[in-house]
Amino acid sequence: MTGRERRAGPRRWPIAAAAVAVLLAGCTNPGQRDVAGVRQASAAEVAQCRYVADFRARPGVYGVLADQGVQLAVRQIKIDAREAGADTVVFDPVAPDTLVTSLHAVAYACGA
Repeated sequence: MTGRERRAGPRRWPIAAAAVAVLLAGCTNPGQRDVAGVRQASAAEVAQCRYVADFRARPGVYGVLADQGVQLAVRQIKIDAREAGADTVVFDPVAPDTLVTSLHAVAYACGA
């Protein structure tokens, strides 16, 4: 080992652990998932609404954090839909217990 190389030592673990704790705290906060002014509905509920746009997102994390990754992707789609003028989103169905690698939603303006 040269003088410039360093091994990952125990000094870095507290920093990594703190970063993971902050990320987990942010992902598990229920207030972080809700987006004011945008509701989630079924396709049948938007028959009389005006189409706004389609949105796609990919969860940023998988494995033990997969659920939080999906929740954050759902939230991002709702934020994008609201910014485009929508108040309702319809997500494509996802089979239970499957790995979600991509989400798709159609946004509508329903005047809700």
